[in-house]
Amino acid sequence: MAVPKSKITPSRRGMRRSHDRLPGATYIEDKDSGELRRPHHIDLKSGKYRGRQVLEPQDD
Repeated sequence: MAVPKSKITPSRRGMRRSHDRLPGATYIEDKDSGELRRPHHIDLKSGKYRGRQVLEPQDD
C-alpha cells in the first residue's frame, strides 16, 4: 500500500533553512582615516593598504 510522504509545514521548513542565508558584509574601521572599509581591501579615501600608499588620495 502506498504511503504518502510526511507533510513538513512551511514553519518547520523555514526553521531548517534558517542558517542557509548569506551573512552580512563585514566592515572594519580604518586605523588611519577612521572610515569604514572591507577587511583586506584598499581604503579608497586615503588610497592606503597596510600602511603603503597604493592609489592617489581622493578629494571630496
